[in-house]
Amino acid sequence: MEALVFVFSLFDCCALIFLSVYFIITLSDLECDYINARSCCSKLNKWVIPELIGHTIVTVLMLLSLHWFIFLLNLPVATWNIYRGSRCP
Repeated sequence: MEALVFVFSLFDCCALIFLSVYFIITLSDLECDYINARSCCSKLNKWVIPELIGHTIVTVLMLLSLHWFIFLLNLPVATWNIYRGSRCP
């Protein structure tokens, strides 16, 4: 069970890193005026909730599998994602 939790968390972290790179590239395109602000917001807003879900799942799995230190490391980021997701229209 423990190995499955860490394998899932590895794949989930890879997906979250991919999303972070996508956010940076999209914001870079906005800064260089390749896309307008409305287009940038529509591209990024649709990925906020999946990012929130992915990070929250990993945090809850670490809590359920009794990995307290990893859970405490993930808790501030999960809290920030929940706050950011609640403000998303």
